[in-house]
Amino acid sequence: MVRNPYDSPLALTRPQGDLMDADTQLKHAPATTGSAPSARGLKGGALGYMQSTAMGVASTAPAYSLAATLGFVVAVVGLQTPLIVLLAFVPMFFSSWANKEMNYADPDCGSSFIWAARAFGPKTGWFAGGWGTIAADLLGMASYAQIAGQYVFLFLGLDAIGNNATSPWVLTVGILFLVVLTYMCYRGIQVSARTQVVLVVIEVVMLVLLSVVALIRLAVGSAPAGHLAISWTWFDPFHLQSASAFIAGMLLMVFVYWGWDTTVSVNEETKDSRRIPGNAGVISTLILLVVYALTTTSVQAFAGIGTKGIGLSNPNHEGDVLSVLGTAVFGNSVLGTIFTRLLLLMVLSSAVGTTQTTILPNARTTVSMAFHKALPAIFGRIHPRYLTPTFSTISFSVVSIIMYVILNYVSGGDIIGDAVTGCTFFVAVYLGITGFACTWFYRRVLLRSVRDFLIRGLMPLLSGIMLFGLLGWSVYFYCNPGNSDTTWLMPFAPHWRIGGVLSIGIVTALAGLAWMLTETKIRPGFFRGEMESQVALTEDGEVIQVGGVPG
Repeated sequence: MVRNPYDSPLALTRPQGDLMDADTQLKHAPATTGSAPSARGLKGGALGYMQSTAMGVASTAPAYSLAATLGFVVAVVGLQTPLIVLLAFVPMFFSSWANKEMNYADPDCGSSFIWAARAFGPKTGWFAGGWGTIAADLLGMASYAQIAGQYVFLFLGLDAIGNNATSPWVLTVGILFLVVLTYMCYRGIQVSARTQVVLVVIEVVMLVLLSVVALIRLAVGSAPAGHLAISWTWFDPFHLQSASAFIAGMLLMVFVYWGWDTTVSVNEETKDSRRIPGNAGVISTLILLVVYALTTTSVQAFAGIGTKGIGLSNPNHEGDVLSVLGTAVFGNSVLGTIFTRLLLLMVLSSAVGTTQTTILPNARTTVSMAFHKALPAIFGRIHPRYLTPTFSTISFSVVSIIMYVILNYVSGGDIIGDAVTGCTFFVAVYLGITGFACTWFYRRVLLRSVRDFLIRGLMPLLSGIMLFGLLGWSVYFYCNPGNSDTTWLMPFAPHWRIGGVLSIGIVTALAGLAWMLTETKIRPGFFRGEMESQVALTEDGEVIQVGGVPG
């Protein structure tokens, strides 16, 4: 028997009279439109199209992602970096459509967790969708905090501290940022949304300005030594050095695009919860494609890929390529100095924005897991006034701070490269499983129309295949410790030397597995398929409520 059915279009019972197909039922199904609390107690209707899209773009942190990752991508694929930007967009765009279609069917804030659980069973949903989301967010938080800490000092002109990732001052400021942003998320989704709109506008405007000025200086012949002429060969896949370089670059670029799915994690707090969150996610990926293609092409041409000066392959700033470009692009005039400071502020605000929008979806995922009795009930607590997750928000912040300190200590401050790459392991897992879940859920209606076949079947399926393919190859690639920034020697037999990326991936996966096995003993109901609501799609396209996991 289904208990406590919630307001979801997939919780429909069979209508009287003639059967309606799935799309017709969904049009008549209720959606979040007002400000009343959602089924999990979150503030319904708090976000509109602009705020939801801003959340999607801000969560990817375009400026931060480019600053922290572009140098590593260039080191791997060289001049073909703009090509990788275009190719990595494909699985992300397909994945955004998978999320859009699943959210249209079932706007549950647990997103990947609950969709995978219903498609492939509770354990797959818990580990791949739930833990995959949690782990990716936790690993990302460490690098966000470090970038935020460093850019505070760079913005203040204290370059000696800002350029030193091992500085205790950087660590302290990074922790303070996590605390302040956690409080903002705790106080309300609308406070966070308003902040994100402002931060995203600053970020996109400054990236476009940087790109345009760099292109103008190239055109008038005032670019620095080492600059390059833009060439179509940069977009030619036959110029890639090797398959290994291609896959490594793709994996890094997946991180650069990752984050837009925040829009579906806050679906229950969005107006028209079935349509706006998914549409905002797709729009976010398109905005990112334009921004990334313009920025990478212009910056690569202006700075070149040399190993000296502002060259993108210079190991001295491989983990932060934007901080050294300000003066080179904008010059030393008063206006140039202002723009240089704004560039630093942009990366700082980008790290702040993505930190905030990483706390939000993680807390919603664990709230949904608690609602469906896959986690302790305390994770589902909602503040009676602010209508935000309480324990889920605070606990995630505390664990993030602990992980940041540990990773900072173990790696001597050099955590960005390995943490970013380890994060993408779990991004591929939870976004990939969502693609498979979408195709499986809609399998009975895929031949009904070309749109159903492409949008609900082929594109989601390809996103899952591509993301899991990247995951499998990356595990193989990082078995070689030399491909990680940090390594450690096992203190026990067989005393293997293991790279930081693989270490992070293994430890994180084992932690999630141990937690899941513990929950199977404590909360066996969920793992027997006794979720709070169950859904299925019939061969006629009818969405019905059933008593078990749809198969």
